[in-house]
Amino acid sequence: MEIDAINNTILSVLEIDGRISNIDLAQRVGLSPSACLRRVQELERSGFITGYRAVLNRSKLGVGITAFVMVGLSAHLKKDSLAFERAMEASPEVRECHNITGSVEYLLRVEAVDLAAYKDFHSNTLGTLSQVGSITSHISLGSPKDRRA
Repeated sequence: MEIDAINNTILSVLEIDGRISNIDLAQRVGLSPSACLRRVQELERSGFITGYRAVLNRSKLGVGITAFVMVGLSAHLKKDSLAFERAMEASPEVRECHNITGSVEYLLRVEAVDLAAYKDFHSNTLGTLSQVGSITSHISLGSPKDRRA
């Protein structure tokens, strides 16, 4: 499937407002509603659109801090990576887990109620995994741009 200027505009609009009506989207991109709907459906079928999500107010849900945590593994065996990834998948505090290049193997986005709750995660989750060789935490002071849905 070709991503032409119209498809690119459709994707940009949907990324900002996934709940926009097809009629409003069609007006924004200069298509008839039926042509717009066909394009959106083709973008979905082709895998350019993989889903729609609600953007939640994390502070209203009790999230007081966000930490970006760099984790280095103690060994570089596949079994260690898989075990670490399983542990992160099972940890509700871990909102994102990225396998990265550089001096460490993983970058996590961790959300906690407060600093004490983050310390508990740091000590009782990360601190108990034999695969973990190093932990460096960065506490977010704010997110002036956050396009995640």
